[in-house]
Amino acid sequence: MLKRVFSWFKGSSGTNEAIDPGMKYLIAGLGNIGSEYAHTRHNVGFDILDHLAGEEKLEFKDGRYGFTAEYRYKGRIFILLKPTTYVNLSGRAVRYWLQKENIPVENLLVVVDDLALDFGKLRLKSKGSDAGHNGLKNINESLGHNQYTRLRFGIGNNFGKGHQVDYVLGKWNSEEAAALPERFGQAVEIIRSFATLGIERTMSMYNNK
Repeated sequence: MLKRVFSWFKGSSGTNEAIDPGMKYLIAGLGNIGSEYAHTRHNVGFDILDHLAGEEKLEFKDGRYGFTAEYRYKGRIFILLKPTTYVNLSGRAVRYWLQKENIPVENLLVVVDDLALDFGKLRLKSKGSDAGHNGLKNINESLGHNQYTRLRFGIGNNFGKGHQVDYVLGKWNSEEAAALPERFGQAVEIIRSFATLGIERTMSMYNNK
């Protein structure tokens, strides 16, 4: 007979509750800290988690390697993580919080920007290469594999030769900015669906939208 392993924590009511690790999820939105990077294309992971936090009136707390907030939905517990390691060292934060919260890697979802997708396109993948994204590269190195789910948010590639860095670290144009709330809302739906309906069904439902 298989035995489930439960972790104990003090709930909001002040009582100790047993939590099945399979019902806990780490949602890591990648971005860079600092006002100069706020709301840039590369920080879309931060902004999507902020959108969810705004909808649910959650507050992020400053902790080791990142800002975190706890969100409960349909019996699941989501640990929302905005790493403070800068994008290139995101793996440190992801590995630490997976271990701290006793979350299985199959319940990890990393939200990142993607130059290869048109603006606003959303693609959920269960595994894959880093595709040139330094944040994913560092997570792969820290975990020792690339077998984890990532949600890619398309930022397009409308830049001239030699201007990729300026584009990625640049602000959205006015047309893009106007479309972001709806796109962020769709991303939040995918995050919830990933935890409640599973990766395969969620990919089928959302990847072609």
